[in-house]
Amino acid sequence: MRVGACLIALLLTTAASAQTPGGSAYHRAPDAIAKALETPPTPFVTVSPDHRTLAILGRENLPSIANLSKPILRLGGYRIDPATNGQAEVRVQWLNALSFKDVGSGRTVAVKLPAGLRFAAPNWSPDGTRLAFYAQQADGLSLWIAERDGSARAVAKGLNGTFGTPFAWMPDSKTLVANTVPAGRGAAPVASSTPTGPVIQESAGRTSAARTYEDLLGDAHDEALFDHYFTGQLVRIDLTGAAQPIGTPGLITEFSVSPDGRYLLTERLKRPYSYLLPARFFPTEIAVSTIGGQPVKTLVDRPLADDLPVDFDATVKGPREAMWRSDAPATLVWAEALDGGNPRAKIAFHDKVMMQPAPFDAAPVELAQTPARYAETLWGDDGFAVVVDREWRTRTEHRLAVAPSRPGQTRTISTLNYQDRYGDPGEPMVEDNAAGKPVMRFTPAHDGVYVTGDGATKAGAFPFLATMPLAGGEHTRLWTAKAPYYETVVALLDERGQRILTRRESAKLAPNYMIRGVKGGGAKAVTAFADPAPVFAGVTQRTITYPRADGLPLSGSLYLPAGYDAKRDGPLPTLLWAYPAEFTDAKVAGQTVDQGNRFVRPRGISHLFLLTQGYAILDNPSMPIIGEGGVEANDTYVKQLQQDAQAAVDAVVKLGVGDRSRMAVGGHSYGAFMTANLLAHTDLFRAGIARSGAYNRTLTPFGFQAEQRTYWQATPTYTEMSPFTYADRIKAPILLIHGGADDNSGTFPIQSERMYAALKGNGATVRYVVLPNEPHGYRALESTEETLWQMTDWLDRYVKPKQSGSTATVAAAAAEK
Repeated sequence: MRVGACLIALLLTTAASAQTPGGSAYHRAPDAIAKALETPPTPFVTVSPDHRTLAILGRENLPSIANLSKPILRLGGYRIDPATNGQAEVRVQWLNALSFKDVGSGRTVAVKLPAGLRFAAPNWSPDGTRLAFYAQQADGLSLWIAERDGSARAVAKGLNGTFGTPFAWMPDSKTLVANTVPAGRGAAPVASSTPTGPVIQESAGRTSAARTYEDLLGDAHDEALFDHYFTGQLVRIDLTGAAQPIGTPGLITEFSVSPDGRYLLTERLKRPYSYLLPARFFPTEIAVSTIGGQPVKTLVDRPLADDLPVDFDATVKGPREAMWRSDAPATLVWAEALDGGNPRAKIAFHDKVMMQPAPFDAAPVELAQTPARYAETLWGDDGFAVVVDREWRTRTEHRLAVAPSRPGQTRTISTLNYQDRYGDPGEPMVEDNAAGKPVMRFTPAHDGVYVTGDGATKAGAFPFLATMPLAGGEHTRLWTAKAPYYETVVALLDERGQRILTRRESAKLAPNYMIRGVKGGGAKAVTAFADPAPVFAGVTQRTITYPRADGLPLSGSLYLPAGYDAKRDGPLPTLLWAYPAEFTDAKVAGQTVDQGNRFVRPRGISHLFLLTQGYAILDNPSMPIIGEGGVEANDTYVKQLQQDAQAAVDAVVKLGVGDRSRMAVGGHSYGAFMTANLLAHTDLFRAGIARSGAYNRTLTPFGFQAEQRTYWQATPTYTEMSPFTYADRIKAPILLIHGGADDNSGTFPIQSERMYAALKGNGATVRYVVLPNEPHGYRALESTEETLWQMTDWLDRYVKPKQSGSTATVAAAAAEK
């Protein structure tokens, strides 16, 4: 929907609904919420490869609606800023401050940057002596280098950031490769107001299903704009700013330098383009050149990938996911489907992983075959690597050990359900080597690798450090976080793994970085970040557990307002904010992890801000939709959703903190879909809030969320799951909010537009708010405050009042306000 249409829709909605507050000006959130939103967010930290320095990075607060409303182009699934040749505002987390802190001494040096400079993608050099980043300036993107002494300088201008981060370090730490706007590019193509003919698309009987994507190319002018803005020229840039072109310009989506610095791996898009698929499906050439740009090898030149099955594990034929082996000078690695890209093929192995060392003239060798779709390789050395695959249908992950010096001989390390939090063995620690490439961290005796994990248990999550023997067998725990803290391992600070850097928080203490010994002793704080929202310091949180009607254990995080006393204040108006999840194992679906050791402070459009307005909130109550033994979970979606919601409501009422007659339900995206379904199929709630949802599944006919079947394969399920089908049954007041420039697959603004029309036409109490220029997750300060004002106003009208009578009676009374 265009911005003008969004504004018209908002005005029409306002005029048509007597109870809607008048005017289209942005509202300020309630004072306590507004003040919290205006507080700068907590900085984040990145550790140098040598573990000697922390880069402390200040984050921008919410952008203004004026910043968010600058002209953008939506092309091939991307959103770009034509003024800077970078990604649009909504796609970048801008930073605004930088300092370096020495881990050993604690000495901090602030980096001198120009006032108002916005930058992104901080990246340490492989030797850890300096940090590179790109900055946004009025005339484009520039490449900057910051030294640990606090100095900083721009070394290049005119970067092309349309595909993402436009630079990478060379292994020597003295040179970078950057994607730049080609010299002499000229002005952008101008669309003619007079069409030269119709836009024609045609299919000749070949199956070519496509999911519902946003921001696609639409005509020849879009194609010309795509070529103009996305075409880049790779260059080598040294620390003085001297630049040397590499090869020829092209639509270079990815590039990486070999660990020895001699070769460059690139992925380039080619014509013909598609009007139904985003750019990642366009014809693609994956090739290797010398670092000077001379062609060496073309790995694949594949056509438009418009014939993939709709299954989530479907993939292209031929080589894909090409990369460099991190622990070798210049060995090319890639995956290939053994099932023709169709995961439903009944074969023992679905993928193979291939290797080919420079100079790439010998036949490639097969490193491993994987039972499911290849996911990643964790590199170590010639004797040990870990190949990982995953299968969506069963949620199964396999980890295979392989020695690259003996390719083809694999050993299964583990087979697990990757949704199983209790059974998660953790992940091998990966650190950048001298070439700046990620490798596993071996133990001093080289007989194991270090492993970290979340340590989820029913009593809480207690992250750990362990070792995994290379020969196989049980992990050995070296250190485990202890209550009341949630403390994750960030880095090992010495060769023997005796000192570690951790990030520690608790329910009352803001996250900060600590140095501690593995074998015990005290922890030394390295940072001292303050509580960004002390207004929430008095809020209480606890994890509650309760059974579903069929006995399945469920849980949720119950938050109560600061100063609440159950005996004095009695049951509160309560909001359930949830997001359903699909499972293939009931035991996994029923897992509970106490969240009592986490530091929770809301940001952005978080529903937790409503705690300041006197509401109890059951956050993320379990809403599992389970399909075991090959049964499709969504075939019983409505029934299971009803059971999940009933159990959650009963639980908070039984505790005496939730008022059964003053219950609300809400959610964002798939949670909005859930909300509308619960209002249509239960009478548990007095009102609902549905943000940026999809309500009519015939508009997403080739699958959605966890549903892999098409509309024509599962018509009854699509129909029953669509709350649009049952709009006439929704009697409780419902607030619909949607970003006018939603960029999420399937949640076009028309979903809320047509749902509003259906509800209005059936006499429902409904408000429809369109936030101009906002994507799927709202970003601007004005939009954020508007969203939280709308949510507060809606619940204050239809949920908070202690009124008896039917939902319709309550709604009528609220409408008179």
